[in-house]
Amino acid sequence: MLVALFVIFLALWLFGLIASYTFGGFLYLFLVVAIIMLIVRLMQRRTPVQP
Repeated sequence: MLVALFVIFLALWLFGLIASYTFGGFLYLFLVVAIIMLIVRLMQRRTPVQP
């Protein structure tokens, strides 16, 4: 079990190293978009619905 987790985390770490050089800007863009979508969703949930 621990070996499988180690292999998975190692693979994700290596992918992160590769992606940071090639997709660095895109990852930050996707992170910003995800945060904006989360904020919009939270704001829509708080607004009262008028019948």
